[in-house]
Amino acid sequence: MPASYIDFLAGGLLQFGFWQLVLYLLVATQLTIFSVTLYLHRSQAHRGVDFHPVIAHFFRFWTWLTTSMITREWVAIHRKHHAKCETEDDPHSPQFKGIKTVFWRGVELYREARGMRADIEQYGKGAPNDWLERHLYTPYATLGPTLLLFISFGLFGFAGVAVWAIQMLWIPFWAAGVVNGLGHWWGYRNFETTDTATNLTPWALWIGGEELHNNHHAFPSSAKFALRRWELDIGWVVIKSLEKVRLAKVLRVAPSLDVRPNIQVPDTDTMRALLAHRFLAMTDYQRNVLMPALREEAQAAGAKLRSLLPRKLRKGLVDDGRWLDPEAREQMQAWISQRPRIHTLVEYRRRLAAVLEARTSNANEALQNLQAWCREAEATGIRALQDYAARLKGYSLQSVRA
Repeated sequence: MPASYIDFLAGGLLQFGFWQLVLYLLVATQLTIFSVTLYLHRSQAHRGVDFHPVIAHFFRFWTWLTTSMITREWVAIHRKHHAKCETEDDPHSPQFKGIKTVFWRGVELYREARGMRADIEQYGKGAPNDWLERHLYTPYATLGPTLLLFISFGLFGFAGVAVWAIQMLWIPFWAAGVVNGLGHWWGYRNFETTDTATNLTPWALWIGGEELHNNHHAFPSSAKFALRRWELDIGWVVIKSLEKVRLAKVLRVAPSLDVRPNIQVPDTDTMRALLAHRFLAMTDYQRNVLMPALREEAQAAGAKLRSLLPRKLRKGLVDDGRWLDPEAREQMQAWISQRPRIHTLVEYRRRLAAVLEARTSNANEALQNLQAWCREAEATGIRALQDYAARLKGYSLQSVRA
């Protein structure tokens, strides 16, 4: 306890030293991160996991206390991000709003999205609407951080005000800035999704697992973000720990892909697997069909691949240059048109993407289109394309334990 009024102002009731304050700050901010990634994101927005009511309400209370974010609004804005990803309607796309804007002004973009009440109504369905939500958390959203300021001052004195300020900046910087900005700008990609989402690091320890953003965009409803053997999602570790003591129930994880041998014609199992793993199918095409062909082109020309085709244009081959500027896109198309084999492979990639992304309620029509694609791919005489089509026909879903 403080010995005097001056001691109280300096160190509050607890009189923590510097490293004790640092430890408290790390614990408190990570609780906030977990409240966002586990509760708001994986549970409420995507329904990948359910938590025991006590745990769910703690997360909701902690989010109110430390961020003032309203569950329904956060859920709606995030769902709209997935529905309108990398378009002008995306609430925070670096491709349209600029990386600097998203990174440094992510909170302003969030506030702007909150003001679009029709979107909140459309995308926020299913969020909590109980007495506490209606009478406290929503109408008095800013009361939480204000209360936290007084608590921090009482416990830690003026040092608590600095701690509180860092807490207030934590989610705006790491979530609104780093994940929403850098997570669509820089990093590695396991899956060639139709957006620009990236994984910032394979060891997702600091932002609750949100660092594995490309994995999440490939399988949005999966409660588990780590999808490679070398990846670690700390949020998933917490979920599994809670599940062991019956405080969480995993509802969805990314389905596992199996490849059946000697399948002559794509069947309904093939189609079902491809619809679930369309991004993996396109990634395999890029790595096992297009990239070997590009290396062969470079070898035949006696040049290195990076000098034959700059990395920027090679990346453009994945999505027909969607994210290239008009001049670079024209340059890429001219380069392709001069190489008949590459032109064929790019055209078949485009056609396969159209088959997998087609919005049709006729399952037989979709299957027939896939069967036609495989027949024609095998008829090209291009070995890599033939091998790919043969593997594609054997795709099936494999049920695995979470």
